[in-house]
Amino acid sequence: MSTLEVTREELLTREEAARRLSTLAAALADGEKVLVPLGGSTVKVHVPDHVRCEIELEVDGDEIEMEVELKWAAPGHED
Repeated sequence: MSTLEVTREELLTREEAARRLSTLAAALADGEKVLVPLGGSTVKVHVPDHVRCEIELEVDGDEIEMEVELKWAAPGHED
């Protein structure tokens, strides 16, 4: 069970979605602290040098879903 889960869903243009992903990618490349915008607030997350990445593409009738998931151990819980 999660001790914290924040979900934000919104409708974006393709260009807005690309900018959002580019901003997140630049933050990941720049350092271990990543600011994640969530609605009217921002969450700072520690990201280690190595993360697990999963990309999923699902086609279900007339809907296509793509998920990009990054996972890593919380600070103090590294392998």
